[in-house]
Amino acid sequence: MTTSVATVNESGVFGHLATEGLDATHGVVLYLEDISVSFDGFKALNKLTLSIDVGELRCVIGPNGAGKTTMMDVITGKTRPDQGSAFFGQSIDLARLSEAQIAHAGIGRKFQKPTIFEHHSVFENLELAMKADKRVRKTLFSVLSSSEKDSIAETMKKIRLDDSSDRIAGLLSHGQKQWLEIGMLLMQEPRLLLLDEPVAGMSEEETERTGELFLSLAGKHSLVVVEHDMAFIGKIARKVTVLHEGSVLAEGSMSKVQNDPKVIEVYLGR
Repeated sequence: MTTSVATVNESGVFGHLATEGLDATHGVVLYLEDISVSFDGFKALNKLTLSIDVGELRCVIGPNGAGKTTMMDVITGKTRPDQGSAFFGQSIDLARLSEAQIAHAGIGRKFQKPTIFEHHSVFENLELAMKADKRVRKTLFSVLSSSEKDSIAETMKKIRLDDSSDRIAGLLSHGQKQWLEIGMLLMQEPRLLLLDEPVAGMSEEETERTGELFLSLAGKHSLVVVEHDMAFIGKIARKVTVLHEGSVLAEGSMSKVQNDPKVIEVYLGR
């Protein structure tokens, strides 16, 4: 089996290298080892070590200031660690890539507040987000192929907006906007999705649908869900990581971490 692996040459140019024998469908998709980040003397991350398996849905919880956002910033290249290493797909050194290169390599991030093109339709948002040649001439004069149209239609069905194709995005409900942004990330064909408080502000029905969406995506994609809604986490969690003071406090099933005395003391018991 030959797989394309992201690389950076000596000039910093991002490219791909065909590698024999690399199985991209199994194993670890993300590995952080001894990651430390300090801001003005405050340690946001303190020798954080964490691994995410291919196709896994991992939930990350912890009190405010535990390092959840900084962890995602390190993974996406927004923040450079003071020490430690971060690898994607077992062979891609994230420390050597820019934010854009990391996104291109297959890591998508959704922030709490949805970022969509509010004056465009649902279909147009997904079209604009499609992983394709974004050079001006290609974008302005291209016509969607049948496979591209099928891909958009499939994504709209997946995010349950297939009956809102022509609806202006700004008119969608809060939950629908969140789904649309997730759909836009999916159009980039990511291997890993980082989702920051995805159900904040959602109705109960929207929250339930979002859980169903995440469960349907797990397997084909790896998901890291950072959330404070413990009821939501309880419905989707397979494995939970609890962060505290920049490192892993506990890890395991939801029931295991809920009954961990350390977790109860620093987080759940508050």
